[in-house]
Amino acid sequence: MVRFTGIHHLALITDNMDKTIRFWRDLLGMRMLAATGDGRNRQYFFEICHNNILSFFEWPEAVNPEEKDHGEPTSEPLAFDHVAIGVEDDESLGHIREILRNAGFHASPVVDHGFIHSVYAFDPNGIPIEFCTDVRTRSLRELLRMSDRNVCDTAREGHEPQPGKWQG
Repeated sequence: MVRFTGIHHLALITDNMDKTIRFWRDLLGMRMLAATGDGRNRQYFFEICHNNILSFFEWPEAVNPEEKDHGEPTSEPLAFDHVAIGVEDDESLGHIREILRNAGFHASPVVDHGFIHSVYAFDPNGIPIEFCTDVRTRSLRELLRMSDRNVCDTAREGHEPQPGKWQG
């Protein structure tokens, strides 16, 4: 039986990590849990609450979508990459992989990201889904990270919100 824990993280896209940090960390007060990157791209994580995280991939060449009313159809570019659904443990992760494969869906092998283990798939609509479980001894919430090889200046200010820094 799969034991879900909620939305682990929602992965979005930004063309400017500095302005993203200013908004989510400094204006809204979300702790920045991790700043990861390999020197070519970045993925930063912000804590909404104990079970929910927002993550942003920085792609400088990304085209930001035009603002539109919530729920209105569009054919314009979107700022969504994938939704990650949390499961309780590695056993549940293996079980969800088996369920997907038995139903004829591709499900990736388990990927060890260091702080989470993940399986990647797509729903019937082509929506990218990640199922993941925290690695208990390396949780983002307990071991804050700054492992981006090319960390942006705003991130260097630290993980905690920086009141008064937002300049909209």
